[in-house]
Amino acid sequence: MPRPALFLAGRAFREYRRRGGSRTGVLPDFFIGAHAAVAGLPLLTRAPRRYRAYFPDLALIAP
Repeated sequence: MPRPALFLAGRAFREYRRRGGSRTGVLPDFFIGAHAAVAGLPLLTRAPRRYRAYFPDLALIAP
C-alpha cells in the first residue's frame, strides 16, 4: 500500500475516533478508502455515507 494512503487512512481513523466513533473493526475500511482515494479509483460500497464523510473527494459507486 502506498505511504500516502497509509497516512490518509490514519488521519481518517483519527477523525472517526475524535467524532466519537467506537467501533473497532472499521480500520480496514479506512485503508480501503484511502488506497482508492490515493490511486484515483472509484470505490464500490454499501456504506457511501461513511466514505463520503472521511474521503469527500473519493468517487463512489453505491448500488
